[in-house]
Amino acid sequence: MGLIGRSEETSRLHDLIDAVREGGAALLLRGEPGIGKTALLAEAAATARASGLRVLNTAGVESEAHLPYGGLHQLLWPVRDRFGVLPARQREALRAALGMTDATAPEGYLVALAVLNLLAEVAEACPVLILVEDAHWLDPSTADVLAFLGRRLESEPILLLASVRAGIPARLDEAELPDMVIPPLSAKDAAALLDATAADLPGAVRRRLLAEAAGNPLALIELAAAVDGTDGAAILTSPWLPLTARLERAFMQRFAALPAATRAVLEVAAINDSPDLAETLTAAHALTGLPVTVADLRPAVDARLVGPDESRLTFHHPLVRSAIHNLASADRRRDAHRALAGVLADQPDRRTWHLAAASDRPDEDIATALEAVAVRAQRRGSGATVVAALEQAARMSPDPDQRADRLLRAADGAVELGRPEIVGRLLDEAAKLDLSGQRRARLVWIRAAFDDGLRDRATDATALADLAQSVAADGDTDLAVRILWSAALRCFWTEPGMAARDRIVDVAERLPLDPLDARLLAILGYAAPIARGAVVIERSERLLAQAVLDPQAVRLVGSVAVLVGTFDVAIAQSAASLAGLRDQGRLQLLARALAAQSWAAAQLADLTVALPAAEEASRLAGETGQPFLRGLILATQAKIAALRGHFDQARELAAEAEKLGTPVSARNVLATAQHARALAALGEGDYPQALARLLRMHDMTDPSHQLALSCHTVADIADAASRSERPGDAAGVLAQMEAAAKTTTSPSLHDGLRLARALLAGQDEAESLFHAALAADLTRRPFMRARTELAYGEWLRRQRRATDSRQHLRAARDAFDALGTSPWGERARGELRAAGERSSERQAATSDILTAQEFQIAQMAAEGLTNREIGKRLYISHRTVGAHLAKIYAKLGTTSRVQLHTALE
Repeated sequence: MGLIGRSEETSRLHDLIDAVREGGAALLLRGEPGIGKTALLAEAAATARASGLRVLNTAGVESEAHLPYGGLHQLLWPVRDRFGVLPARQREALRAALGMTDATAPEGYLVALAVLNLLAEVAEACPVLILVEDAHWLDPSTADVLAFLGRRLESEPILLLASVRAGIPARLDEAELPDMVIPPLSAKDAAALLDATAADLPGAVRRRLLAEAAGNPLALIELAAAVDGTDGAAILTSPWLPLTARLERAFMQRFAALPAATRAVLEVAAINDSPDLAETLTAAHALTGLPVTVADLRPAVDARLVGPDESRLTFHHPLVRSAIHNLASADRRRDAHRALAGVLADQPDRRTWHLAAASDRPDEDIATALEAVAVRAQRRGSGATVVAALEQAARMSPDPDQRADRLLRAADGAVELGRPEIVGRLLDEAAKLDLSGQRRARLVWIRAAFDDGLRDRATDATALADLAQSVAADGDTDLAVRILWSAALRCFWTEPGMAARDRIVDVAERLPLDPLDARLLAILGYAAPIARGAVVIERSERLLAQAVLDPQAVRLVGSVAVLVGTFDVAIAQSAASLAGLRDQGRLQLLARALAAQSWAAAQLADLTVALPAAEEASRLAGETGQPFLRGLILATQAKIAALRGHFDQARELAAEAEKLGTPVSARNVLATAQHARALAALGEGDYPQALARLLRMHDMTDPSHQLALSCHTVADIADAASRSERPGDAAGVLAQMEAAAKTTTSPSLHDGLRLARALLAGQDEAESLFHAALAADLTRRPFMRARTELAYGEWLRRQRRATDSRQHLRAARDAFDALGTSPWGERARGELRAAGERSSERQAATSDILTAQEFQIAQMAAEGLTNREIGKRLYISHRTVGAHLAKIYAKLGTTSRVQLHTALE
């Protein structure tokens, strides 16, 4: 259709192509049907080839959206000979996803990483342009891979251009990639295009056509051709008919004028999920009983309905396909599907989809075959196809119980995909059936499964515990555990009350589970972090003594350790789970493990762990669609900023976290954000404000109260109360914490109480209590030891024992400097000055110079990991790692990994 009037858009595409050798980019071309997206992609392809780029293409087709990784197969087929360059696990994941082996495909993110690394290797020889037409119709698995890719084209010589139709939701939209909206042609350019394609139109028709087309290039060309036909004037003058419908009418008119054999071929092609011409011709012969050959397509090519390719049947525009599909009767479409199924005996999945479409009544044989399709899709790692196949199987089920089971399985799969709208539709359909008690329980649980229950207030924690007990009584222990875990998570994100917590514990402890089952420990710790804290701590130690643990079990142990106050365990076990979760591509769980690790490390002021873990967790939480987890991570980053003395940043991050947490009353988010604000106030010396904020965390009526997390603020409360000279304000809270300490062995709580007792003790008792606090084993908790040294040094100086105070203040200063907690380091320096000793300025640490991601990469490089190994861990390409390392070396004045190791030390 030409590129008249597209100079601005083509110029931008040319600029991107020219710059691709310096670094990658992704761009969505967004516009109405026929606006010229295809022509712009073709122009980009021609320019890229002329510039020496390799061009890889794929296209979304509405009828193929159920084929797992169908679009990716088309994209990568030309470079399949390069699969051997990938690491073995990635190579096998990609081959399994594309159906090249019968192996079970892992999580889709591992497939996506394989694609990123494969294309990065291809781009080593020459830059790559990836063109994706009609991305809104891609199969979801391919769309997810391209979204993953688009977010990571930072240093790769790869350009991703994808067209999406305005008004149709596209999974690529969720990647928040840059876009370029393709506007209608200006009046001048529209007139020029019309004159170039239909110069002999009568003036009145020309004016009407320009008005009706409204600058849409496809409309200008196709409606101009239509007005030469019998019904052309009707197409132009039909009142209230949308432009898309007018175009479809124009194509219908052209289709209706074709010979019968040609129409039959196009009817089959319109519902075929493959462009294979031989396949379509064979099915058209079965449909009509007439001999059908390639020659029968010539009239359709001449009518500009299909392309001239003699091996692939492609429509001139997607509206042509939809026009032909809509024109056929329901019976005719079923007959065409049946004809296609007849020629697909060697392709069971496609054959089953067409048989299902051909049937107008329930059929258990087809439903069973669709379940088999779902099993194979699960093996290939395509959750979207699993859900679609089970939903269709439910529709084909004559038996109501089978129908209900398939709907519930499909809804459970849609939860894993993060698609609440699909879950709601499937469950609404299931709810209309006469469900058994267990199926009703599953329905209620699935409906409450999203976002750890924060969006669902209809099903509370007690109701879930009751459901779990009912399901367990029916013999399904595994489902009971999953439901009970949902209930326990509500105790972390919200406050269901002690009765609900006790009910969860009671049901959990009655389940026939190994006492060391990590799932049971997590449920107990989340539901009753104080009442069952000692049990969880003791059993976790025994569990971790076992030789081999699944990464998910280790993650659960690390996660629950945050709540029961064993932060060193939380850091170590979360770290231990990371390699397995990365290797399996389980990025949702990886984000959670990193979040637990960063929270615990921030509490211990271990910033070398907290900084990179929080940065990666935040990125992954956003990418995997976990907004409230991201809120918790933002609040953790606010704590980290406060510890580093970046007070404005701490408040900004806390405010951002509160925006996510407040609408759903996510108590762990609000508690962590409140703690961050209190730490910033402590660092700035505003002790009354710090005390007020910390006391709010212990007020059960306050949204920032979280039972477990509030126990980790005891030292902060005592510090703020002591410096504010308001010890009485904290007395009630500290009494509650003393009572809790009689139940739980939480190191965090007991450490805090030892310091609090000393800080708030009378003149005669303080020194012995400081000695007791310093006598505790704080080897793995250096921040707490430094705070105790600081507090004791401050007390000694106030007692006019300046000489005695200095050794404690020096120890505190040096520890704070090493940890990077500059506000506390400056406080120790101030006390030393008052005690008659000057201190040198703290030297900037590496973590002060590098960004969080750079710091993480620097740590890995200093450990001796190669760029490829680092890229595999972080789900980025080795080339991107190399670009980051170049910046790191420049910032630190180093040139090698050996020097980097020294700089980090």
